[in-house]
Amino acid sequence: MKFINIGFGNMVSANRIITIATPDSAPVKRLIQDAKDSGRVIDVSCGRRTRSVIITDSEHVILSAIQSETIANRLDNVSDDEESEEE
Repeated sequence: MKFINIGFGNMVSANRIITIATPDSAPVKRLIQDAKDSGRVIDVSCGRRTRSVIITDSEHVILSAIQSETIANRLDNVSDDEESEEE
C-alpha cells in the first residue's frame, strides 16, 4: 500500500483516491457542503486556504492546502514506482 503526502504530515492511500479537483467550481463547492452536512469531510489544510479537494472511494472528501497539480505529480511518482517494482 502506497501513501501520498497531502501536506502537513498527512497521508492518504494512493489506491483509495478517485479524483483530485480544485475547489473553485460551484459543483465542487456543493460536493464539499454536502459532505460537511453528512460528516464525510476531512480538513487537513491546517487553517490555510483550500487548494485541492481529494475524493476517495469511500466518498470521503479531503481538503488540502497543497495544489492539485502537486498532489497529482506525487500520485504519478507513486504509480511510476509501482510499475518499476513489477518489472
